[in-house]
Amino acid sequence: MLDTARPARGGATAPAADTGDGSRPGRLVVQRGPFTGPTPLVPEALYAEVLRGAARRERDRIELTPATHVTTNTYWGRLHATYWQRWTAVPEVRVTLRASGRGRVWLMASDTNKVARAVDTAGVDGESTVELTGAVDRFVDGGGLWLEFATDTAGMTVSGVEWTVAVPRPARPTSITICTYNRVEDCLNTLQALLDDAAALARVATVRVVDQGSDPLESRDRFAPLAAAFGDRLAYLRQPNLGGAGGFTRGLYEATAGDPADDHDVLLMDDDVLLDPEIVVRLTGFAACTTAPTIVGGQMLNLLHPGHVHITAEYAEPEKLRVGRPVPGALEEGYLLGRDERLLPIVQEQRVDTEYNGWWSCLIPAAIVREIGYPLPLFFQWDDVEFGYRARERGFATVSLPGAGVWHADFGWKDWDEWHRYFNQRNGLITAALRTGFDRRTVAATVVELLAQYLVAMQYGLAATLLTAVDDFLRGPEVLDDGSAAAAAEIRRIRAAYPETVAVPLNRAGLDVRESVVHLAGGKPSRIVRTWVKRALLQATGRTPIRSGMVPAGEAHWWHVSLFERAIVTDMAETGVRIRTRDRERLHELTTRGVRTVRRLWHEGPQVAREWKAAEPRLTSRETWTRLYDLG
Repeated sequence: MLDTARPARGGATAPAADTGDGSRPGRLVVQRGPFTGPTPLVPEALYAEVLRGAARRERDRIELTPATHVTTNTYWGRLHATYWQRWTAVPEVRVTLRASGRGRVWLMASDTNKVARAVDTAGVDGESTVELTGAVDRFVDGGGLWLEFATDTAGMTVSGVEWTVAVPRPARPTSITICTYNRVEDCLNTLQALLDDAAALARVATVRVVDQGSDPLESRDRFAPLAAAFGDRLAYLRQPNLGGAGGFTRGLYEATAGDPADDHDVLLMDDDVLLDPEIVVRLTGFAACTTAPTIVGGQMLNLLHPGHVHITAEYAEPEKLRVGRPVPGALEEGYLLGRDERLLPIVQEQRVDTEYNGWWSCLIPAAIVREIGYPLPLFFQWDDVEFGYRARERGFATVSLPGAGVWHADFGWKDWDEWHRYFNQRNGLITAALRTGFDRRTVAATVVELLAQYLVAMQYGLAATLLTAVDDFLRGPEVLDDGSAAAAAEIRRIRAAYPETVAVPLNRAGLDVRESVVHLAGGKPSRIVRTWVKRALLQATGRTPIRSGMVPAGEAHWWHVSLFERAIVTDMAETGVRIRTRDRERLHELTTRGVRTVRRLWHEGPQVAREWKAAEPRLTSRETWTRLYDLG
């Protein structure tokens, strides 16, 4: 294990009131006003929208030509006042900017139903510093604040927009932890983005990179100059691969290693995101103002479709092995550049409170870690969910803050039939044992339903993955003794025996013209169980109607694929196909095993759940992670 550039205990502390130029002591910049994103691939209208006329943009500067109207009622342009009123005691926000030319600036506000109103305004004639103030007092259920600029016969330039609040106490020092595994260029790009924004980096005491890969960052020529630019603010650690849980927990572990007075809050960050460093300012600024320690999460924007937000508030159903469910009222795959039925912008106007936040970008206060313990050594999948629900049980909320996001690979373009589905299913069961009453009827019915669907759809490897996950859950807490490193290797070995688990390029699939016919699915059956029985009987009697054919990824529902003897299914990433072939021997073997496993789950599950609950203090302890990190 290598640890370079480790700062002294406590590291550098974040300033009590980082205002950019230091001219307003006692106030904290909680949001800036960028007008463009980190790359031209990101739509500029996510930051500011030109409603009329024309404007020339730079990162923190916009030039309006005559007869132009610009609004920042956009994803990155709004301050979501409803979240500030709910989770902080901030009475007002002040916006300052530099302006030259001639025009007008408005501070606007919205109600829950998107009706806009002017809060403050200032005219510009020449060069001036504009200061506008808005009360955070009428936003309990929803609404936000934003700026609008307009010109008539002359032009106007606006720059240096800052939103500040009075802070009752010094901002807590924050460290960033980036967990990386063989995504070297992506991780180096993220580090470069942080370096390129001095004001955002000034909020950070330490940037800790936990490298668990076989292709280390330090092997690249780019790394040395980056490390030198960070100086002692960069801590680079090498450790064995313990998954995202092991990488992120290392940051929490190091940030709470000494006296509580020296603790750092930790901003967790995926290695493969497209980063706008503005998120650092917004998450740390909001966290500094919450009335109680609060997990403050960034939202996930889709990397392939950067105008879309994944889900703005989520909940999970552990007993049904479901995660990433949208809270009622949340945006799900919301198009942030669109308009609603009244031709108003698609923004998260209504406050929607989340139950957890993904760790693609999430700030966790050290005080919460001290109170509830460390994440479970789950390798990955559900570690963020379980930690969020454990925090809720102890009275600590999670906020998914609109206007603070990172672009992450679209989940909709990831195939469900992958090796890490084992962790999704096993860790869902573990979370159900720890955070619910573990209703065995619901849990067993869920496993039966999934297994039945996988088998008729010729996803034998996915069925084996599910059964292995259930069997390992029933082994009890000892399955996590090595941080699940062995399980990650074993599930890959198991799945290698099932050819349909591997996507192959279309030109190497060996298809003849008769198999190239594309078959689309009909609508979802109204009687699911009856449909499944019909499909199973067709297969048992060898009367499936389609011998072979192609199925698009979005059409690969089990009730459709189960009509085939051989289905060439497009992988969700659309880079190749998976060939599913009816195998009656496999079907019999997995069905027999499934009956045995489900019977065990029914009879042994409640007792095993109690064993998991009893082991929770040990599994979430510092001592467990000390052993896994081999630091004892």
